[in-house]
Amino acid sequence: MLNYTPATIAHIQNELRKVIVGQDEVIEQILVAVLAEGHALLEGVPGTAKTLTVKTLARIISAGFSRIQFTPDLMPSDITGTNVFNMQTSQFSMRQGPIFTDILLADEINRTPPKTQSALLEAMEERQTTIDGERYLLSPIFTVLATQNPIEYEGTYPLPEAQLDRFLLKILIDYPAQDAELEIVSRWDAGFNSRRLEQIDILPLADATAIQQCRMEVKQMRMEAGIQKYIVELVRKTRNHPSILYGASPRASVALLLSSKALAAIRGRDFPTPDDVRDVSLPVLRHRLALRAEAELDGATTDAVISDILKTVEVPR
Repeated sequence: MLNYTPATIAHIQNELRKVIVGQDEVIEQILVAVLAEGHALLEGVPGTAKTLTVKTLARIISAGFSRIQFTPDLMPSDITGTNVFNMQTSQFSMRQGPIFTDILLADEINRTPPKTQSALLEAMEERQTTIDGERYLLSPIFTVLATQNPIEYEGTYPLPEAQLDRFLLKILIDYPAQDAELEIVSRWDAGFNSRRLEQIDILPLADATAIQQCRMEVKQMRMEAGIQKYIVELVRKTRNHPSILYGASPRASVALLLSSKALAAIRGRDFPTPDDVRDVSLPVLRHRLALRAEAELDGATTDAVISDILKTVEVPR
């Protein structure tokens, strides 16, 4: 029984549409990551409202927000924080980094070296960070929403597989449709300015704990054995497909389970269906596969291969 989720999600989506136009599927997938207690990697060309979407979402759900602009000279301590010596007290005091927040925007995450990227690994997996041997717990709704540019690779550092696997979803953000882009232009002509969110009539959630209540409802949701088997068959098919060098791990199966439940809740149901599994398969799996070199030369893409796999696995009734 869903008591909080339908109304909460409807409110978030309505408020986001005051700012974001033509990206309903992207918004839905970001909300999947939030409700499933996961993290998301947003990939799209500049100007497709990646940063604006994250900032607006944090404002709506009354969450703390931090942004890190990843650059080649960024150090791990710039993310996590460090102990600073206080001359007056002759003691070290903890200076928290931007990771101590609810929603963390990791902007252009692939522009910093792997050593700095890895500073997020412990936080993303365990909701904690270790500084000088001492463990610090992070916010219970700590969520990383990272962005990267798909077209400009000079001076970038591709995310290692271990880091990619920490992301529940990889969300591709495309250009808006023509009518949506016309709506964007019309809004700006009428005085809208996304750089001044405080001047936009955005109504935050009345209850700051609503997201945690929604997460609890998703956790309590149960999936039929037939759909669980469907998930496992999909993931196992990625391990012996002729175009794939290595397939998805059991973590991908769990990610499909959690994401399907979250999507069902967003759509107002307290049970997931095979359609929910199919609809989250691309964002859950696309960053967990590696194609063979000859397949890439032939023009294959991970999305095309996943779509091919979906056609070969029998859908449970």
